[in-house]
Amino acid sequence: MKLRTLAQAASAAAVICSSLAVAPTALAQAKEQFFPVLVTRTGPIAPNASPWANGYIDYLKLINAKGGINGVKIIFEECETGYATDRGVECYERLKGKHGGATLFQPLSTGITFALTEKAPIDKIPLITAGYGRSESQNGAVFGWNFPLLGTYWVGSEVAIQHIAKKLGGVANLKGKKIALVYHDSPYGKEAIPILEELGKKYGYEVQLLPVAAPGVEQKATWLQIRQSKPDFVLLSGWGVMNLTALREAQATGYPRDKMLGNWWSGAEPDVKDIGAGAKGYSAMTLQHGAEPNSKVVKDVLELVHAKGQGTGPKDEVGQVLYMRGLISAMLGVEGVRKAQERYGKGKVMTGEQVRWGLENLNLDQKTLDAMGFAGVMRPVQTSCLDHMGSSWVRVHTWNGSKWEFSSDWYQADEKVLRPMVMLASSKYAEEKKLKPRTPEECKK
Repeated sequence: MKLRTLAQAASAAAVICSSLAVAPTALAQAKEQFFPVLVTRTGPIAPNASPWANGYIDYLKLINAKGGINGVKIIFEECETGYATDRGVECYERLKGKHGGATLFQPLSTGITFALTEKAPIDKIPLITAGYGRSESQNGAVFGWNFPLLGTYWVGSEVAIQHIAKKLGGVANLKGKKIALVYHDSPYGKEAIPILEELGKKYGYEVQLLPVAAPGVEQKATWLQIRQSKPDFVLLSGWGVMNLTALREAQATGYPRDKMLGNWWSGAEPDVKDIGAGAKGYSAMTLQHGAEPNSKVVKDVLELVHAKGQGTGPKDEVGQVLYMRGLISAMLGVEGVRKAQERYGKGKVMTGEQVRWGLENLNLDQKTLDAMGFAGVMRPVQTSCLDHMGSSWVRVHTWNGSKWEFSSDWYQADEKVLRPMVMLASSKYAEEKKLKPRTPEECKK
């Protein structure tokens, strides 16, 4: 307990020192672009969330090392949420007006995202929720400040069923199968349920729902149910220590790891490295990328940030799965600013409202991504006022006992299935909140 208290105190001191380091340069003139960083470096989520934060911050440092965003340098400040919604809201309120105003927020929590969804339009600050958050927020006509870039849980779950169907020899063979969902009993874990149940009706498979209370270290009863019900496949929507625990329980009960498929928050090095060969065969979806140690952007980070002693975390995690996700998340925010500058002035600090326009007009084609160092890592992303997601491509990777390897070609989520669900859910939200969706004409303004 004392060690944990000391660790929390050290983390808080580091944040204060970071704040003191950047605050004098910001002054009231707002000559730098301010990126608040909500982090979870303490508690049961920390082993997974910390690499994300390190990748996020290292990318901001990389942009500064390259001269900033068209000359505009970035300042940042961490705030510890502990993956708690109330603390996330406190961080948001504390940071939103600092250093001339927040550029955007990336909550790294579906619960915090839900809480901030009604605050962001008032404060005119965009929320990037790359691979998490509200799945229906793809509809930018209703959710004007939420950006679930690259994919949502509905995208990941639909592709998971595609992948299972392929393993079975076609969607017709899903009929009569039983698919269990072991999920974090939180807004995050529950996001997969609607699409899995909808597809179950369509294809004739049974969905078994198995919630796991946070933090997820006690799952013996869950896996006893799995041993008794013998599902054909187990989908895992976990986070932090829950993933490691699930794989250990699967090993203990003899459930085949090659019949398990995690979402993209359940398929990183912290989830499997302590089990090693015991997790061999376990697969997970990817938010396009996997571990990318040989990518050009990683080499740039090592050369321009870590080699100069400015790395945020341990050097050996650079290029790992969650580190890459944080790095990509930061890149999306930076490119939103860069795009906004095309309209509102290159070399100028952008407001949250201007960055919203930039994020609604992203057009990162493959040539641009490759030039930025993301060759082989990502596919093109193109957003619009009405589509705040911009891409729905997914790959699967599999743990071979010592590292992750891609084990599928690219999948694209089926818009014929997803779009009606997005429109229905977002319409219900608009009706409940008495919101008038933006029209295409209003989007052009």
